[in-house]
Amino acid sequence: MAECQDFAQFGLAPNLLSAITRMGYTQPTAIQCTAIPVVLQGRDVMGAAQTGTGKTASFGLPVLQKLLPLANTSTSPARHPVRVLILSPTRELADQTAEALSNYAADTPIRIGVVYGGVDIKPQAEALRRGVEILIATPGRLLDHLEQRNTNLNQCGIVILDEADRMLDMGFLPDISRILNALPKKRQNLMFSATFSPEIKRLAGNFLTDPVVIEVARQNATAATIKQEVFSVNELQKTDALVELLKTRGEDSDGKPLQTIVFVNAKLTARRLARELEKCGFNADAIHGDKTQEERLKLLKDFKDGTLNIMVATDVAARGLDIAELPLVINYDVPFVPEDYVHRIGRTGRAGSSGLALMLVTDKDRKSFDAIRKLTKVNLVPQELDPEPRKRARFPRKFSSSTDTWKAPRKPEDPFFSQPYVPGRTSVKKTVQQNFSRQASGEKREVAVLLGGTGRRN
Repeated sequence: MAECQDFAQFGLAPNLLSAITRMGYTQPTAIQCTAIPVVLQGRDVMGAAQTGTGKTASFGLPVLQKLLPLANTSTSPARHPVRVLILSPTRELADQTAEALSNYAADTPIRIGVVYGGVDIKPQAEALRRGVEILIATPGRLLDHLEQRNTNLNQCGIVILDEADRMLDMGFLPDISRILNALPKKRQNLMFSATFSPEIKRLAGNFLTDPVVIEVARQNATAATIKQEVFSVNELQKTDALVELLKTRGEDSDGKPLQTIVFVNAKLTARRLARELEKCGFNADAIHGDKTQEERLKLLKDFKDGTLNIMVATDVAARGLDIAELPLVINYDVPFVPEDYVHRIGRTGRAGSSGLALMLVTDKDRKSFDAIRKLTKVNLVPQELDPEPRKRARFPRKFSSSTDTWKAPRKPEDPFFSQPYVPGRTSVKKTVQQNFSRQASGEKREVAVLLGGTGRRN
């Protein structure tokens, strides 16, 4: 992997360099050092890079540089055709890519648009009709716009598949094929994926032409500015342990709550845990795919500006999030993939600032925990944590073990109904004889009366 000292050596335009400086970037990352010159040369690229490696700038900066000769301030939509298409698997990633490129292009007249599902299509259609040079889109919503003729891709010369592995996992391959068929045959193709799986290699064989393969080394180092602590807990006490850590470690010296991301492995856990934290008095919410796009964007905004203190998230939902100066990360669930641990805690302790990363480990997590220690080469020693029970909601359920069941209290029983049956003194035989003797003597028959009467007498 090539090494470089600064962005000026790539020959980028001054207005791009000023934007890079304004955003606080000084030295290119490993993938940027290799990818930027290759993209500027017009070569196809097959890149293996994960979140946090500087991947967006590795294709965004050279693409902007190539568009500058065509940039103009005309108000005519015809002067602003789609020249670059970036396909993203999720709405969050598309939105963040658009935000990053807009920052890089702030001093240029290049127009950038983003379209994704889950929101009203009409404002997107209006923006597309006004014209955009760079279009970031999720596959399904882009096909909607193409079918409605809100835009066309006739002049698109560069196509980028971002996080291609996730798009294949989400079943987007048919949509991607339809989109690629709508593009000009002559174009530059860039594809980025976390791994080079057999499926990705097959897609690359059909999509790329003589690509330059760029692979970032496996990320296994954790920043020295991050203090890591691990706590051994009982599975049934995990939520109590989290509450205790938030109370004892989740506040600054003035008692103000710290901005905290709590990572879990499933969206159902995220929803449940956020509700539990709210019941305990914390300002918490969960980010997951069941929320509407407006709700998720508002949640991210509230968390970034400090209105929301605790965000419970899965790796997928939080992928691509860039929260500046995040002081605390808690792994409620141990990640299944050890690299995800590095990515999770890498959201704190950035730019030289200190950060704290805490993790809860149960007996069932030992295998994953050992894999994390092997990858990071950090001797993480679990501390015993026996938390105080948190304040329960009304009608608590008390369990002594995972197999116990809760039963509602029963009313006291009347002892009369618990007595054994004792037959009366009169025998059945004697009772029957008495009934027949009553009938013979003309007495009223009780049984006949009960059955509807004794019949008409003449």
